Amino acid sequence: MSRSSKKGPFVEERLMARIEALNAANSKQMIRTWSRASTIFPEMVGHTIAVHDGKKHVPVYVSEAMVGHKLGEFAPTRAFRGHAGSGKVR
Repeated sequence: MSRSSKKGPFVEERLMARIEALNAANSKQMIRTWSRASTIFPEMVGHTIAVHDGKKHVPVYVSEAMVGHKLGEFAPTRAFRGHAGSGKVR
């Protein structure tokens, strides 16, 4: 179920403060975060955010099309390695 529209979108305060500080300094640095549930805001466009996938941080470059989505949507937590089989090639 989605978040209540009365509450508004969620973004971790520390992450947003770091983004605003980079925007004020006009700097482009990678930011590491564990907050997969944070919503992408227009202020984040153009930054690279390293989102934790449970094992490592996956760099995600934020574009305009991503605004409104969650950070976790762009860092998959499972790696598909193929179906099990005999291993022979036809």
